[in-house]
Amino acid sequence: MLLSDLPPWFVIGTAVSVGLCFGSFLNVVIYRLPRDLNLAYPPSACPGCSAPIAAYDNVPVLGWLLLRGKARCCGTKISMRYPAIEFLGGLLAWVIVEARLMPLSGELGVGGAVATFACYLALGLGLIALAFIDLEFMILPDSLTLGGALLGLLTAAYRPSVGGMSLGDSLDAATAGFAVGWSALSAVGGFLVVWLPFIWLHQKLRGHPGMGLGDAKLLLLAGAWFGPFGVFFALFAGALQGTLAALVLLLVHGKVSEPAQVTAEREELALLIEQAEGEERTALERARDEDPVLSAEANSSFGKAHIAFGPFLSLALLELLVLEAPLRDGFTVWMNGALP
Repeated sequence: MLLSDLPPWFVIGTAVSVGLCFGSFLNVVIYRLPRDLNLAYPPSACPGCSAPIAAYDNVPVLGWLLLRGKARCCGTKISMRYPAIEFLGGLLAWVIVEARLMPLSGELGVGGAVATFACYLALGLGLIALAFIDLEFMILPDSLTLGGALLGLLTAAYRPSVGGMSLGDSLDAATAGFAVGWSALSAVGGFLVVWLPFIWLHQKLRGHPGMGLGDAKLLLLAGAWFGPFGVFFALFAGALQGTLAALVLLLVHGKVSEPAQVTAEREELALLIEQAEGEERTALERARDEDPVLSAEANSSFGKAHIAFGPFLSLALLELLVLEAPLRDGFTVWMNGALP
């Protein structure tokens, strides 16, 4: 049975329902992963009194609306971020169906459509989690960056195209080998594009890295999924959108403030250094100096402000996930017009 044999409303409704449910779990990931907490246990609880949340109150988006943003048990206000992320999960699922599945609905079997949907949904949810975690903690967990890159490598032979290069319908050994090899080569290239100039060379010239290693790993993920075009699009679009966001913050608030979690971590590290002696103190100071975030307090001026770059790289990759075909076509047209 082909995907086109199913009613579009059924496909979209099912996909959105799945996206909403996984969006609810994404809230757990965003809160617990950077705090090194177990993702599966204990079950979700009220942030105010720690009472378990009943299943009927945990329905994505609708549960928050019916409770008017307050916990049933004690009335604690529940952040709007929770239904917003659940909504993003549903929206992501819908656009994946429209952008990745429907154009191939006459060719994709139902099983292939489910597998393709699952792969891209996992990628998109991971990127959303990375964006929110980096905004709060200015870290990009390896389990999401490297795990996402590994998923890109493992699925390279089964996606309709790899980095914009059509693989056709063949899944023979040669085609699969080419897909995985191209994905791996692009991933390594994406990592080196950040690591060589912004980490290794910057460390040599300035004494500290200019970007975090997590950013390089996120570009590794970009290469594994979208090839060289994805790497350079993520860098360009991420830098452009990050610059615009910083300008807006400066215009509205007069400064670019770093996350409170980062300030607290720096103060805690400074206290540990003050209390340490000998080799322990030297090791802590070295760790601080090698961290581009903790090495110095954020400066509110535009040129020296500490801005999490991960959210903008993630946003660019989400845009590529949804709009890869028109973006590549537009780039090709532009290049043909720019070249003599």
